[in-house]
Amino acid sequence: MRIFADSACDLPKSFYEENDVTLIPLSVLLDDKEYEDVVSIDSKVVYDAIRDGKQPKTSQASPERFLRIWKELAASKEEGIYIAFSSELSGTYNTAVMIRDQVKETNPSMNMIIIDSRCASLGYGLLVKEAVRLRDNGEDIRSIERKIRSMANNMEHLFTVEDLDYMARGGRVSKASAFIGGLLNIKPLLHVESGKLVPIEKHRGRKKVLRRMLELMEERGDQLSEQSIAISHADDEAIALELKQLAEDKFHPKNIEIHMIGSVIGAHTGPGTVSIFFLNKLNK
Repeated sequence: MRIFADSACDLPKSFYEENDVTLIPLSVLLDDKEYEDVVSIDSKVVYDAIRDGKQPKTSQASPERFLRIWKELAASKEEGIYIAFSSELSGTYNTAVMIRDQVKETNPSMNMIIIDSRCASLGYGLLVKEAVRLRDNGEDIRSIERKIRSMANNMEHLFTVEDLDYMARGGRVSKASAFIGGLLNIKPLLHVESGKLVPIEKHRGRKKVLRRMLELMEERGDQLSEQSIAISHADDEAIALELKQLAEDKFHPKNIEIHMIGSVIGAHTGPGTVSIFFLNKLNK
């Protein structure tokens, strides 16, 4: 069974190589040059460019790439499962489905499942890691699909950004809101709802917003001491480690892993973003 994931899951390049997962890179356009996320550009380069006033652009995986990959899968007669970046944040999922259906016209026995994760960053990455675990434990493809869809429905994303100006450049917030937020040191708290980024609160200062993230984890989390939790950051390891320590002290989870937010998501959130991901008890 082949597992596919795109670069918006923010897992390191070594993960794909070590776990036999096929990476589908999204694209980053910087200084009029197109790069493949994870493959040919490091996210640190993107963050430094944003700090210098540049605004990188991103694009979904190309139809040509999907056509090649799905044709190879059909020819191999292997089963495949692709867990995709939220369809509310990228057209990648819809393109993957369209090209798969096209390939199936001439390869009707092709067994290829595509899941819209409705997740982003390591919320998505945790799904991919679980799919690998289930595959390696001998689960069949339908069982993996069922469990990953259930996990996706219960994945919480909580995150805050360091500077609203970065989101204003990409049109995520108004320039006026960013200006006022900067003056008052306002930090927005956002989450993902039905696959979309949704602001839920604003707090003055980073310490307050981190404490509020933990309060919401306590309210929403399901047996956090039994979970593996993930934290991603946009070139600010210090804040990620601070959040990790707070979460360990409060919830004592099985594990907390930290990775940097990749180029595609980081191009829109800017440096200094920090996110935490865990399973909730809201959608059982």
